[in-house]
Amino acid sequence: MRTTSTGRLVAVALALLAALLVQVTVLPPFAWKVGGLGVVPDVVLLVVVATALATDTRYGTLAGFFGGLLIDLAPPADHVAGRWALALMVVGYVVGRLAHDHTSDVGRMELDGARRPPLSLVLAASAGGSFLGTSVFALSGLFLGDSSASVGDLLQVALVALVLDTVAALLVVPATYWLFRRLGRDRAPQGVWAQT
Repeated sequence: MRTTSTGRLVAVALALLAALLVQVTVLPPFAWKVGGLGVVPDVVLLVVVATALATDTRYGTLAGFFGGLLIDLAPPADHVAGRWALALMVVGYVVGRLAHDHTSDVGRMELDGARRPPLSLVLAASAGGSFLGTSVFALSGLFLGDSSASVGDLLQVALVALVLDTVAALLVVPATYWLFRRLGRDRAPQGVWAQT
């Protein structure tokens, strides 16, 4: 496999930083209160999903680790550091693995001139990634004794997050793909979104 390009690294770094800024500064005033917890769309998770779809499993996993680490360390983090890194690594791996293993009819294509991903793929990957990431984060909190919420509250939060993330994916995933295409021209990532 070819080495990663500078353009791809810059695109992922910018997408993760922009997603983090939106998630911790713009969205909190609009949080839904569920079980005493505020729930907003997880924009960083959606960037990880888009990265896993556009590139490969390894790149999705690395993007998940660094995106999760950003969330873990960014104020107002109130949990043990590493929980989001673990959750988003799992999301990047699973989404990348499932998307690339079950889309052999799409083939490997270059992002330059590529069409947008099918809406069904975006929605399924975003919903599955949201449920998986939120569940891993919540379960790690229960195992570490880092969560004061009950299991019932955490389940409600996971379901509300799933709906919010799936709706937000309609904007975030195409925007991330556009950024990859604009900044990753020196060597486009290989993935699900290219043409045969």
